[in-house]
Amino acid sequence: MKRRDFLGTSALVGAGSLMQRGQAEESAKTVETARGSFSLTGYRSAVYSPAVAEPFRLFQITDSHLALDDARGEAWRDNSKRMAAAFQNNVHFEDGKTYPNPEIFEMTLARAQQEKADFIALTGDIFSFPSEAAVEFALDKLNAAGIPFGYVAGNHDWHYEGLPGSSKELRDTWTARRLVPLYQGAHPLYHSQEHKGIRFVFIDNSIYEILPEQLDFFRSEAATGNPLVLLMHIPLYIPGRGVGFGCGHPQWGAATDHIWELERREIWRKEGHTETTFAFHKEVFSTPNLLFVLAGHIHQASLDVKQDIPQIVTAHNACGHFGVVDFKALP
Repeated sequence: MKRRDFLGTSALVGAGSLMQRGQAEESAKTVETARGSFSLTGYRSAVYSPAVAEPFRLFQITDSHLALDDARGEAWRDNSKRMAAAFQNNVHFEDGKTYPNPEIFEMTLARAQQEKADFIALTGDIFSFPSEAAVEFALDKLNAAGIPFGYVAGNHDWHYEGLPGSSKELRDTWTARRLVPLYQGAHPLYHSQEHKGIRFVFIDNSIYEILPEQLDFFRSEAATGNPLVLLMHIPLYIPGRGVGFGCGHPQWGAATDHIWELERREIWRKEGHTETTFAFHKEVFSTPNLLFVLAGHIHQASLDVKQDIPQIVTAHNACGHFGVVDFKALP
C-alpha cells in the first residue's frame, strides 16, 4: 500500500473511531441526563430524572372493555355477542361495589381530573369490539374531561369475532372505519406526542407483531436523544413471563395459541415472531433514553425491569383500575 493511501485509510479509520467514541460518549451522556430513579407503590409510580424540567402527571387507562352498542351494530351482532356480555357490570377495585361498565369509565375520568392529570394515556382494549356507539361515548367523555390524551389500539378494539381476514387486514379495516377519531390526526400504527420535554411514543402491537415501519419509527424517536416513554397494549416479553407478555416472546406462536377458536380469529403464526418483532424487542431494551414502558392487556398489574428499563403493566379499567405516573426532577 502506498504511504498516501495508508495515511488516507488511517485517517478514515481514526475518524470512524472518533465518531464511534463520540456516539458512545453521547449515548452515555443521554443515560446520565435522562435516567434517574424509579419507584412504584400500588398504582402510583414516580420517575425522578434530571431530564424533567417541571413536574408532570400521566394517567393511564387500559382495558376498559366498553361494549355500548346500538342499531348501527346490528349487522355484526353475532360477531360481538360474546364480548358484549363479558364486562357489563363489574366490581370496582376500590370500594367493592358493582357498577355498569360505562359508569366506571366516567368515574375513572373524574378521578383523572381529581388527580390533576396533565395527560391521559389510553393503552388499548378501551372497547370490547369496534362499536360506533362505544367510540362516540368514549370520545364525548374524554373531550368533556378536558385533559389531553393519546390512544393506541388493543386486540379487541378492532376485532369483530368470526369475520374473515388476517389480523393485520382486520385491524386496518376497522381502525379506518371506527377508531380513527381517537387518534386526533395521528398515524394509528405509530405516533408520538411531546409534553414538557418527554416524548410519549405510541406503537400499535395489537397483533402481537411489529411492522418494519414501526421499528423504523421507534428508531427515529430514539435517535432524537430526548427522554422517551413507550406505550403499547401488549407487554414486551420478559424472561419468566407467559405468552400474555407476547410481543417478542420466543414461545409465541401457533403451538401456544389456545384461544384462537374461542375468539374466532386467525391463529398465531406457526413460525413464531418475525425477525422485525425480535429486533424491536432488542432495540427497546437497548435504548438509553427510554425511561420506561407502559402496557396493559393481561388484566393484572405487574412491574418488571429489564436492562434497567421498567415495564409497568396496569390492571384492567373494567374494574376501575388505572395507573398514575409522576415525572419529577431529581432532588
